[in-house]
Amino acid sequence: MSKKIGFIGLGIMGKPMSKNLLKAGYDLTVCDINTAAVAEVVALGAKSAATPKDVAAQTDIVITMLPNSPQVKTVVLGANGVAEGAKPGTIVVDMSSIAPQAAQEVAQALAAKGVKMIDAPVSGGEPKAIDATLSIMVGGDAAVFAECEPILKCMGASVVLVGDVGAGNVTKLANQIVVALNIAAVSEAFVLATKAGVDPEAVFNAIKGGLAGSTVMNAKVPMMLDGNFKPGFRIELHIKDLQNALDTAHALNVATPLTANVMETLQALKCDDMGACDHSAIVRFYEKLAKTEVRRKA
Repeated sequence: MSKKIGFIGLGIMGKPMSKNLLKAGYDLTVCDINTAAVAEVVALGAKSAATPKDVAAQTDIVITMLPNSPQVKTVVLGANGVAEGAKPGTIVVDMSSIAPQAAQEVAQALAAKGVKMIDAPVSGGEPKAIDATLSIMVGGDAAVFAECEPILKCMGASVVLVGDVGAGNVTKLANQIVVALNIAAVSEAFVLATKAGVDPEAVFNAIKGGLAGSTVMNAKVPMMLDGNFKPGFRIELHIKDLQNALDTAHALNVATPLTANVMETLQALKCDDMGACDHSAIVRFYEKLAKTEVRRKA
């Protein structure tokens, strides 16, 4: 545990991830604009720093977990950013879900200062962040990955190097397409079953063990049945990820019609003031059209 770790971004995902690093015994310095989140992690044994620059000056490896590409660029490359405080040899591990090209641009700028970077976005949402069973997809140099792998394994059950810097975020975009389309398919199917008079909970129990079953179904259908759309992963963040997916696909001349379709579903929900809801609320789009609700029987 000799490495000193910095963690910037203590949101829904970052806060439990940072706590798991403390549980593993790492020396941790944290930073976030949310002072309450900082205080909560400091109470468990972390130190705090006022700026990303200060975090980098005090640590060997800096982890960032931020909303999107602009925030990562500002925190890492902006005024009082990580790059200003980092020593040559420092490693930046960006665990945010951002555009692959943005990850490559940040890595290139850091390399000019002798700072190494890997991109390591995650999948699994808040529950898996809490119990340290995230899937972590990593892009970067194999030697840098090997140095960071033990740290990443304190936060995830699956840690896989998929290619060079940027490949981690390409993999995450693929993941987010599959997740969004899966939730949409589940929503459509369960609204149909409910409208036809079949108990949706019975449908779930009948099909979850077959070919239609999935991790997404197991995680999201119980939320739909309970009408519980408290965010583990917000619709507005999934919109961000799918926009990055569409932009990347268009730049590569790849057609993604199903992604474009589910993107409009998410946008409609955002227009209905559900952007802060969990993405399981995709079912609300289909419920509204069918004038029925997928809920447990009383």
